[in-house]
Amino acid sequence: MTTTEGFGVYVHVPFCTRRCDYCAFATWTDRFSLAGAYVTACISELRRARSSEDLPPATSVFFGGGTPSLLDPDAIGSILSEVELAAGAEVTVECNPDTVDEVKLRGYRGAGVNRLSFGVQSMVPHVLRGLGRSHSAGAVRSAVEAAAGAGFAGAYNVDLIFGAAGESMADWSSTLSAVLELDPPPAHVSAYALTVEAGTPLAADTSRYPDGDDQADKYLLADSVLFGAGLRWYEISNWAVPGHECSHNLLYWRQGPYRGIGCAAHSHRVDPRSGGSRRWWNVRTPERYIRLVSENGSAEAAGEELGAEVSAVEALQLALRTREGVPAASLPAGTAIDPALEGLVEPAGEGMLALTPRGRLLANEVALRLRRAPIAGN
Repeated sequence: MTTTEGFGVYVHVPFCTRRCDYCAFATWTDRFSLAGAYVTACISELRRARSSEDLPPATSVFFGGGTPSLLDPDAIGSILSEVELAAGAEVTVECNPDTVDEVKLRGYRGAGVNRLSFGVQSMVPHVLRGLGRSHSAGAVRSAVEAAAGAGFAGAYNVDLIFGAAGESMADWSSTLSAVLELDPPPAHVSAYALTVEAGTPLAADTSRYPDGDDQADKYLLADSVLFGAGLRWYEISNWAVPGHECSHNLLYWRQGPYRGIGCAAHSHRVDPRSGGSRRWWNVRTPERYIRLVSENGSAEAAGEELGAEVSAVEALQLALRTREGVPAASLPAGTAIDPALEGLVEPAGEGMLALTPRGRLLANEVALRLRRAPIAGN
């Protein structure tokens, strides 16, 4: 569903105090001394992009990482001040619960941040240890209280991971209950199945690999529990109280345009005339990023041009993950004709089909049956 509605800015912050056992992101625990130079480089890249790429006002800005909440409010504010914001823009900072307090969060609020995303993962101590997380369930509660005190009540996300070794169904149920009992409760919850990424400590220990059947059961439990609490799924791994969906992530799933700032950040620009797009990404390490921006003004590592056909297929694959679904014409004509889709898709508005809960577990299988078809609104 290629669209030019909205424009996002993603700022990658690659610093962490501890690397989680499952993490393969471009993050480092030994380079926070570069933070000042890194922020300066991000500002320089933004200024250059604004002057040379004719960036539209951003409808969303997302500080991701890494641990963006290691940066103080002045650093976040200095980067944000270089972004032209559209009216009502969503501005999010990812936070580890043990790196924030009310003073810091008030500073973020004052800098223009209006949404937080807490990396909680679990509320069970032994599961947190198994994932390599540094915080406790108590730290999560304290962070949420601080967020409310700083003006973020009803404006925070909680990220969870299920399927860690040693996590029982009772543990997962306990996590879901504890998250929904936070005061104030979250209006948005993301729940991701643990995945094994090459080069991580998790990948090196096969005894800790997640079990697919166990994860499927936990996903269905999450869907049921969150639905019962008033949160509705709007993307395979995301549930929200209606009206509190993450605009920035919706932009990705709708194949919209966004500009990545920082090392390893990806960007995407659409061409409404051709139906194609361009995707590119920056160099991976922060020191190289700082040097290249200083020397050349650009830290682009590589990119690719996507033709109209490739973009259309990608748009369908992304749209299939959402509650909005895909045009019925992009799937075999109805479950009565294709028994393989029975129970996997259901009507989602006029001429649209969306995944059922069971279909979400088999989304890749359904995606294999997608075919090029006109997309509503194009």
